[in-house]
Amino acid sequence: MFSDTKASTLRCACVGEVLWDILPNGRRLGGAPANVAAYLTQFGIETEVLSAVGNDDNGQEILERLTSSGIGIGGISTVADLPTGTASVVLDANGVPSFSIPMPSAWDALTLGNPTLWQNANAIVFGSLAQRSLSSRQAIGSLLAQAPRSCLRVLDVNLRPPFCDEGLIRSSLEMADVVKLNDLELPLLAQMVGLEGNETCMLKELRRRYSLQLVVYTKGSAGSRMIAEDREETHLGFPAKVVDTVGAGDAFTATVVAGWLRGMDMDDVQNCANHVASFVCSQPGAVAQLPGDLVTKLWNGKVLN
Repeated sequence: MFSDTKASTLRCACVGEVLWDILPNGRRLGGAPANVAAYLTQFGIETEVLSAVGNDDNGQEILERLTSSGIGIGGISTVADLPTGTASVVLDANGVPSFSIPMPSAWDALTLGNPTLWQNANAIVFGSLAQRSLSSRQAIGSLLAQAPRSCLRVLDVNLRPPFCDEGLIRSSLEMADVVKLNDLELPLLAQMVGLEGNETCMLKELRRRYSLQLVVYTKGSAGSRMIAEDREETHLGFPAKVVDTVGAGDAFTATVVAGWLRGMDMDDVQNCANHVASFVCSQPGAVAQLPGDLVTKLWNGKVLN
């Protein structure tokens, strides 16, 4: 079993970039922390986003969108001299995105904000991309250092060239309890930190070397793997009519966090996460409204067939 934290007390903080994804079919709210927060909120978990937007219409609209979705924005500051972030998204023939992300953007100047927004969190989700600037890196590092030891620290290894700093990745891994990465990121990560062997060897060594509670590894249509100290599980995934895969990994991360905090068995939470990610792939953009039965079954910790 995962954690036995009571559902009625669950709180999460997602720290990092908030931005607009500029997709071929239009502009959509994005940024991994905001995406994860959107799904955690749908799962009934009180979630705050810690980030920054510009003093512009794009920033104001992000705040309005997050608020209307029930996501806390008390940790989002407004930066006067930097624009709200954007990411130009190009999709390949399989709907897999590549990103062009201008720097600097407002979220490169994020600050800690009010400590009460994250000091009582059961989990903090943070990523590597959000730490591309020194000031944001220092703020995130300070936040993680000050958070209670009981708080689950979840690292999303979202490598976006050219923002792939070896020292940053190593320090982020050292601060994490749970690491989520995908099959495109594993070879890059392995080269950065010196992992060798086949997929299984690299994932197990990653978990062992950084004393991680859990490694979450997604492989697109081929499913996923979860590796803990005394257990590992593999899931073959579910078929999807793919529109694009933007946000599917973030939905997977949110499902794992929700399942972990609600005491679901590893096999069950991985099953749910694959269901959720498959559904998200069938919808345009990073954030989809999940079907009620999916949310209800995850809330109750039930197995999805």
